[in-house]
Amino acid sequence: MRFSTPALTLITCIVGMPAAALAQANPSAQQLINQLRPSAHMDGTTRGIRMLPAGSAGSAHASSSSAHSHAEAHEADRPSASLVVDFLNGSAELTPQAAAALDQLGAALTSAQLGSYRFKIIGHTDTTGSAAVNQALSTQRAVAVKEYLKAKFQIADDRLQAIGVGQNGLAVPTPPNTSERRNRRVEIINLST
Repeated sequence: MRFSTPALTLITCIVGMPAAALAQANPSAQQLINQLRPSAHMDGTTRGIRMLPAGSAGSAHASSSSAHSHAEAHEADRPSASLVVDFLNGSAELTPQAAAALDQLGAALTSAQLGSYRFKIIGHTDTTGSAAVNQALSTQRAVAVKEYLKAKFQIADDRLQAIGVGQNGLAVPTPPNTSERRNRRVEIINLST
């Protein structure tokens, strides 16, 4: 499975920066709104809301490769943002830096501009460890982000879909067993049509 990198990607949390500088490097809620807001050319007949197929919530695997390729191509055209979200090594526990980034995301998702849309949260890992472990970890991390946003910002469960794709769709191509912080990220996709 391969996800294309969005044309406008927001990568935060630069390696080696102190916590105060990290907070300043995170995208603001307004920057995230600008990234995730549907374009003016979108069809307004459904108010930009797209229903997911039955049984798709939480699933990281498509039933066929052709259907999956079609879905990936469709998602590449949707408004998206990519955030490096810091977790404790090898776990799905959020760090204070992750909470700061997710607070901006939560403010954006509950804004008047985005409050009526549904979003997919896609967890990614780097290539350190096995593909199976990374797949499970990326799913756990995407769910952790979803649960944080639901708890802190009272975002309805049906507005957020969490999936993990493991080490597929690397932001920075690396060989196996390479620690690359920019690959350990969460991608947010507006599920509007």
